[in-house]
Amino acid sequence: MAKAEITEQDIRARVRKLLEEANPDEVDQFTFRGKQYDHGLAWVHFPEGYGGLGISPGMQAVVADELSRHCTTMYDDMMINAIGIGMGAPTVLTHGTDWMRDNLLRRIFTGEDIWCQLFSEPGAGSDVAGLATRATRTGDYWTVNGQKVWTSLAHVSRWGMLLARSNPDVPKHLGMSYFLLDMHSPGVEVRPLHQITGEAEFNEVFLTDVKIPADRIMGREGEGWKVAITTLMNERTAIGGAGSTRPGGGAISALIHLWQAREKGQFSPELEILLRDRISKLYIESELLRITSQRARAARKAGNPGPEGSVAKLAQAELNKRLWECAMDILGADSLVYEPGYTRRRPTSRTRESRNALAKYQFLRARANSIEGGTSEVMRNILGERVLGLPGEPRGDKDVPWKNIPRSA
Repeated sequence: MAKAEITEQDIRARVRKLLEEANPDEVDQFTFRGKQYDHGLAWVHFPEGYGGLGISPGMQAVVADELSRHCTTMYDDMMINAIGIGMGAPTVLTHGTDWMRDNLLRRIFTGEDIWCQLFSEPGAGSDVAGLATRATRTGDYWTVNGQKVWTSLAHVSRWGMLLARSNPDVPKHLGMSYFLLDMHSPGVEVRPLHQITGEAEFNEVFLTDVKIPADRIMGREGEGWKVAITTLMNERTAIGGAGSTRPGGGAISALIHLWQAREKGQFSPELEILLRDRISKLYIESELLRITSQRARAARKAGNPGPEGSVAKLAQAELNKRLWECAMDILGADSLVYEPGYTRRRPTSRTRESRNALAKYQFLRARANSIEGGTSEVMRNILGERVLGLPGEPRGDKDVPWKNIPRSA
């Protein structure tokens, strides 16, 4: 059967055949998701043999729908391996070697190997291309020295996507290379960064004389920025599209439940009207974001979106802050109380918590939305230049060798 002839009915039949071999209600996560990958139902838009069928990414929703009809156990890709599935897999598919595709993609999808992203540095956050971590080639290995920061899940990751400077004598965008780093390598030290939420999903990573085999490079030497763009575009689409695909679902649903649970007479009649109008506006904005995210996902080709992913990412970051600020206003004085204590753990599903506790957590966590995956300011620049065609900001270091660019010590 030709790829173009695969219909929705065919996909549903494939899912039912998958469930005959492995039902998530009866086997563990790794067994079921491994079979899902083998059946081409992990990422249907990926090529055959690599977890897909080479068809429209829109068909992935059909897979999810059919699974929900027959199973009670449903896996959330972003909870299993957010960075690996959202960013690592499309980068490996597009720029990785045959060995990487054959040995890494399946374990990314099953969650056997957690991934992290080693881009940001203390002196190069929003300006990723200004990074200073050095990679020096010696025989069959690269030796890496430097520091990364805000590295989500580094403490539980097996593999890291590492961007390092391999040539300081050329302009900053041309002298970087992109490496696959084994996070268990000697010389890799991970230190947690405690967050206001009580979690420690972010980390600092120190790299001291870390050896990386020469064949662990993605793309060509010096073309790391090109590979990094693939990762970043997928990151923004993953973050922007992380909400519910169901109308009225996700964060806005939680806000509405909080409003419906308010005590009688809690607010004055005038404030009731103002809050009701505010929630209505947030509902409309949430629906616009949901539809925009659908458009961004539909526009992907071979897993790689264009600048439209930045639209959803920017909208999601700013909307989330306004939405959970509204939730705090509904909670009133109770919003000032938060459970203390820090635990070095990955974020987990918080569905068992009370709505009040969830709202307070999300209010604190939403502050990071406008920073992670590219600040809202960076997103506006991308949209202005690449979508609207506006002139770019002046860049005095564009053609200057990286080693000659002034920077803090």
